Amino acid sequence: MLNPEPSAEARQVARAAARWLVRVESGELTEQERARLQRWREASVAHEHAWHRVQALRGRFEALPPAVAMATLGRPDVGRRQLLKCLLGLAVAAPAGWLATRELPLAAWQADLSTGTGERRRVTLADGSVLHLNTATAIDIDHSRRRLTLLRGEMSLRLATPQPFLIHTAHGLSTVRGGEMAVRQDDAGCAFSMFAGTADLQPLRYSALTLGAGQRVRVSDRGIGPITMFDTRQPGWREGVLVALDQPLGDVLRDLDRYRPGVLRWAPELEALRVTGTFMLDDPDRVLTILAATLPLEVHWRTRYWATLAPRKKIA
Repeated sequence: MLNPEPSAEARQVARAAARWLVRVESGELTEQERARLQRWREASVAHEHAWHRVQALRGRFEALPPAVAMATLGRPDVGRRQLLKCLLGLAVAAPAGWLATRELPLAAWQADLSTGTGERRRVTLADGSVLHLNTATAIDIDHSRRRLTLLRGEMSLRLATPQPFLIHTAHGLSTVRGGEMAVRQDDAGCAFSMFAGTADLQPLRYSALTLGAGQRVRVSDRGIGPITMFDTRQPGWREGVLVALDQPLGDVLRDLDRYRPGVLRWAPELEALRVTGTFMLDDPDRVLTILAATLPLEVHWRTRYWATLAPRKKIA
């Protein structure tokens, strides 16, 4: 089934949001313009939603179609502002094309709740339940049926009542029967983590199972992984923290990359370095600086938004 074509009004709002983002990223926004932007966002729910959607585009350089990528990212003389204009131009001109792809599905632009790259949100539902959205996440909510659909990204739901709540994902349906559950959906599958209470999980292609507090499981097209235990007291993304306990650097960088706009690359030989630490997600670039100070690597900045990690050169 094809995604519906956006209305003329929706396109106009998207273009306005794109123009505002280009202006913000240019670094030339005046205080008067900031006030105008705030008034524009507050003028309607559609404006605020469009602003969050267009922010999600900032870090998706690799999602550009090959021809556009060769004509922009491959040219050293293309500035940040020109790149944004090209990227955002695609966003408002062809939403039924590349925006309907896996990277930025149109459904995510039309979601009830969403976050951009590096953004986290906390929402209190009508019954008092608390919903957290992690970076680059989109969710639809049906309050009457106590059901939400995770379109992309990562969320957690802490129930305020014993009445069950349904969480629908691309890989199955979870019925949370109290407590708190976190769900992360990516290209490879879906991970369900139970922080408190219990939940019944019905994968699309496999047998049902029940998760208890401190248990997590991953479901993909290849099957159901083992149920493993985790420390529910360990801080995490809901507190704005990335915790690494003797983890490979490659895994840490892939996780960190979800929170920063732009491009992050690293040499393959850095993958196996071990990392232990607690890092604040609100400043991913500072995390890169800390890693460079504690590990045998250095960070090379091609632009403010493009960082490459390489082994530290030995001094003769």
